[in-house]
Order: sequence, then structure tokens, then C-alpha cells
Amino acid sequence: MDLSTTYMGFQLPHPVVPGASPMVHDLDTVRRLEDAGAPMIVMHSLFEEQIVGEQLAAVRSIEAGDESYGEALSYFPRPPGFALSPDDYLAHVARIKSAVSVPVIASLNGVTEGGWLAYARLIEQAGADGLELNIYELATDPDEPGAQIEHRALQAAAAVRRSVSIPVAVKLSPYYSAVAHLCKQLDELGVDALVLFNRFVQPDIDVEQLEVLRVTLSGSAELLLRLRWLAILSGRVRASLAATGGAHTPIDAIKAVMAGAHIVQMVSALLEHGPMHLGAVRDGIARWMDEHEYESLRQMHGSMSLSRCANPKAYERANYVRILQSWHR
Repeated sequence: MDLSTTYMGFQLPHPVVPGASPMVHDLDTVRRLEDAGAPMIVMHSLFEEQIVGEQLAAVRSIEAGDESYGEALSYFPRPPGFALSPDDYLAHVARIKSAVSVPVIASLNGVTEGGWLAYARLIEQAGADGLELNIYELATDPDEPGAQIEHRALQAAAAVRRSVSIPVAVKLSPYYSAVAHLCKQLDELGVDALVLFNRFVQPDIDVEQLEVLRVTLSGSAELLLRLRWLAILSGRVRASLAATGGAHTPIDAIKAVMAGAHIVQMVSALLEHGPMHLGAVRDGIARWMDEHEYESLRQMHGSMSLSRCANPKAYERANYVRILQSWHR
């Protein structure tokens, strides 16, 4: 059974990839992911806020003067809430690259075009085989138009693409006003992959304790939004497509591939069940394909996309109207 796929220019033996998560903090867990069959390791993100914060701390320390040497150590606090400092992150890229034989994809998370993007080149120099730019921004300013937000995302992606020679993926949210058009523009910039979608944390509220509750893991129901946009984009962009968010089972992964995904990133399922679940999902895909007489993943890839399925209107407004009118008790 041929489960091979191509993503960001890499030839992978199968499409089930561990997505960016805290699992990569520990080298033993990274090795367990590779032992479970991970064809690629996607690292957790280095955040714009970390880099900018450290740069500002360095500037303040220089401007403070020699007379304040007694307090000098306080000028370089580790940013709260982050597992690794920017320099530690670069060192960790090198450690993971030395620990595994599969491609290592580092991650930058931010929204603006600024000095923090210089870390893209440093990440490449640290040994990363590719870079995932996670553009994570919640539009909360009522005075800022959508076009400006999209322009900022395009500027950041273009700056990263210019600065490195390794493949670049862009991870987007589903909340842009024209997702397909933005993806086309990113494709024209020369990005190598589009990752759909990053998952905005949806905090809950404990009304008794008056606390914001921790984020919950995803469920398979979240995959549906990804399927729609994968199917719409498949065959319309040159870039590889990745599904992330809501993939837990072999059937989830099969749906994503049929919609047009070249790989399926898993996080919540691996956090819940452990690294070996990756191999179980891969084997489940192979069994299903054998039972349904598929010889290769390429046969099913994009078979249910907008351009190839028997009822393309199912992805558009017509299906929305039909479903609303057909509901009954």
C-alpha cells in the first residue's frame, strides 16, 4: 500500500504528521514520535512577543549605563510563560535536528513585519529543514479594516520568504474576509504550503470562581471547517495543503486527504493518547484503503474537492440553503 505524499517539497512515507505542540520540548518524546512513524517533526512556535521582549530588554540594559551594574542581571529576565528563550529555541532546533533523521520544521508565531522576523534566518542557520509561519491574530480593533489586517499578514509572509532558502509554510486562521483570495496571494508570494487552520483558544468562564478556564483539546467536529476550505483550495493553488485541528482518527485523516490535504497534522489526539497513536492512525488509513481497493494515497487525494466532486455546490451556498430547509424533528 502506497501512503506516500509530498509536502513542502519533502517526500514523506505517509501523511500523518505531529503538529506544533509542547511534545517537542522533550527530546525523548521527539524520539518516540519518530519511532511511532512520524515522517516529519513540527516544532512549537517561537513567538514575536518573546523576541521583541528580549530585544527591548537588551536595549534597556545598554541604555542603563555602567553605574547600575549591581542590578544588571535583572535586565535579562526570561519572558514569563515561555518554555524557551529565543536563543534557547535556536539551540533546541539544533538538538532536535541531531536527534532525528526526519525533516524538522521550526515555527515562528506573529503578525507584524519587524525585526523579530530576522529569526527566520537564524532558525535556518540552526539547522531547520523548513519553517512554519503561524500568523495568529484576532482582529479586535473595530477601526481597523480587514484589508489592512490581510496586508500585514502578506507583508510578514513575504519578509520570511525573502529571508530564507528553506521551504516556508504559512499557518492561517479561518477568520479572514476572503480566505481563498488571501491564500492565492500567499501562493503567488511563493510560500510552499498553507496550513488550515490555527486554532484560536476559546476560553471558558467558571462563574463560581470567576476564573478563565484552561483551553480544551479539539474534537473531530472541528475538522469540518478545515474540510470545506481544503476542498475549495485544492487544485487552485500550487502550494501544498495541510489540515490541522480536529483530526483524531483514520477516517478523519482520510476525509482531509480526500478534500485535498497533502498531510494531516495531529496534536490533541497525540496529547491524549500518546505518540504511538500516530502509528495506529497511519495503519488504520492503510487498512481502510485496502478494504476499499485503493492502491495509493494519490488516488484519493483531492477526490472530494470542489473541482472534482460530483456536487461542488455542496461546498457553497446552495448546500447551506438546502440543509436549513430540510431540518425537521
